[in-house]
Amino acid sequence: MSKPKIGFIGLGYMGHGMAKNLVQKGFPLWVKGNRNRAPIDSLIGMGATEVANAREMAQVCDIIHLCLSNSPQVEAVFDGPDGILAGARNGLIVIDTTTADPVSTAKLAEALAAKGGTLVDAPLGRTPKEAEAGTLDAMVGADEAVFAQVLPVIECWAGNISHVGGPGTGHKMKLLMNFISMGYASLYAEVTVLGAAVGIPPAKVRQVIGSSRLTNGFFESFMTYAVDREEVHKFTIANAAKDLRYVGAMADAAGLTTIMASAAKQYFAQAEASGHGADFVPSITDRVGALNGLDMAAEAKK
Repeated sequence: MSKPKIGFIGLGYMGHGMAKNLVQKGFPLWVKGNRNRAPIDSLIGMGATEVANAREMAQVCDIIHLCLSNSPQVEAVFDGPDGILAGARNGLIVIDTTTADPVSTAKLAEALAAKGGTLVDAPLGRTPKEAEAGTLDAMVGADEAVFAQVLPVIECWAGNISHVGGPGTGHKMKLLMNFISMGYASLYAEVTVLGAAVGIPPAKVRQVIGSSRLTNGFFESFMTYAVDREEVHKFTIANAAKDLRYVGAMADAAGLTTIMASAAKQYFAQAEASGHGADFVPSITDRVGALNGLDMAAEAKK
């Protein structure tokens, strides 16, 4: 049996590695570029075919992956004369790996279903390193039959795959995950700043907490920046702020009060508003330090 034709839109930090694994594991691959030609040219060199727009991709491919930054970008790829919906046909599956607004996901799923297609939400966990290795986490929202259909494809780029539930649940689970991770980031930023203010430098915080049962992978990547000033967690403050806004909207829709999420959202909103949206998440420790009159880069040398 021939393998399904795969499309990929969104070839950034995560997308390039995911797409590379698909083409290297024998799937025919079509890609759509953006401003940065490097990942497109890399994949074309591996045998991928470039298309001009999402409509053309939908006309050719059986399964399209999206790996974008936010729901407005996903909506833009779906809509318009050159969008996915314009070229969608019966049986098309779109796997949206974006960390997206579940309300938007539901609307797009309905619009695609009207064309005979299916939207699967499969947002990601881990980092570009795991994307290149094909060992990402995936949280999949789909009914049982569709999940079974897309599983061999997702297995090309994910090593830890959780079928969370029906359509839309993957994006909801991802927001819960990012609520935890950005909550950790806010907590670790305050801890490193408070420690520095009372005479305990970030390196000592990493030593003590990192050797205790309170350590975890996120703590290690965060402190690699706080102490060594090395960027290993390549996820921007702007994306973190966006995800926390989505968490707030999801909580509002559920009628819940989320004090911790609101507090974390304020840290990232402030950092984004001060012009640091393109910085990576662990640098939030620098922003919290600046709010308190501390130079955390200098503290990292102690």
